[in-house]
Amino acid sequence: MSEHRLRRRTYELFAPRLGGRVGVFVDWAIITLIALNILAVMFETVDPIAAAFARELYLFELVSVAIFSVEYLARLWAAVEAREFRGPISGRLRFASRPLMLVDLVAIAPFYIAAVFAIDLRFMRALRLVRIFRLLKIARYSASLRSFGFVLRKQKEKLAVAAFVDVLVLVLASSAMYQLEHAAQPEQFSSIPATLWWGAVTLTTVGYGDMYPITPEGQFAGALIAIFGIGLFALPASILAAGFIEELQEQNEPVLCPHCGEPVDDEH
Repeated sequence: MSEHRLRRRTYELFAPRLGGRVGVFVDWAIITLIALNILAVMFETVDPIAAAFARELYLFELVSVAIFSVEYLARLWAAVEAREFRGPISGRLRFASRPLMLVDLVAIAPFYIAAVFAIDLRFMRALRLVRIFRLLKIARYSASLRSFGFVLRKQKEKLAVAAFVDVLVLVLASSAMYQLEHAAQPEQFSSIPATLWWGAVTLTTVGYGDMYPITPEGQFAGALIAIFGIGLFALPASILAAGFIEELQEQNEPVLCPHCGEPVDDEH
C-alpha cells in the first residue's frame, strides 16, 4: 500500500462516518480506554489502592499513553488529506491548534513532562490529576457533545452578556449587603470582596449558611436578592436550552429539491 493510500485510510478511520465498522470499533475502544483512565486516576487518590496496585497502575498508564500518542500522531499525520489542512507543515500546525487536538495533547503531555523533567512531588501530583482532562476526549466521539460545543460557540455573545449581567448583579448585591451588615457582623462581612462569597451562594440559591444577615434590613434585602437570583442566574441555562432547540430543528430540517421544492428522500 502506498503512503498516500495508507494516509487516506488513516484519515477515514478517524473521520466521523467514514471509518466503517473498523472505525466504529476503534472509536468505542478509545472511549472505553478513556473511561478506564478516569477510573484509574480516581483510584490512585485512594492511598491503599495506590500502594497495593502501584505497578499495575503504572503499566496501565504506560499502555494508555502509548495508545493515545499513536492516535495523536496518526491524526496529525493524516490531517493533510483534508482540504482545509493541505500543507505538510502549515496544514498540520493548523490542525494541531484545533481545540480537540489540544485536548489530545493535554491528555498525554503530563506523562512526558514527568518523565523528562525532575519535578517535586506536589507538582507531580498536580500533573497526574491533569490526566482527568482525558475525559474531554470523549467529545470527539459523541455527536451530542459536539452539538453542545457548537451551541456554545453560536450563543457565545448572548452568554457573554448574561455573564456580565450576573457579575454586575453579584457585585451590587454584595456591596449592598456589606453596607447593611458590616456594623453588626464586622468579622463575617469584613469587606466587599469577602461578601462576594455570600452574594454568590445567595444568588445561586445554594445557601451554605456560613454567612447570613442578622439585621432586619439585611434579611429583607437578602430575601429579595435570593428571589431575584433564581431567575437571573438561570438565564444562561435558558439561552443554552434555546440554542439546543434551534440546533435540533436545523438538524431535522428536510432537504428540499431545488426543482420542485418537495422534501428529498435520503434514499434518492
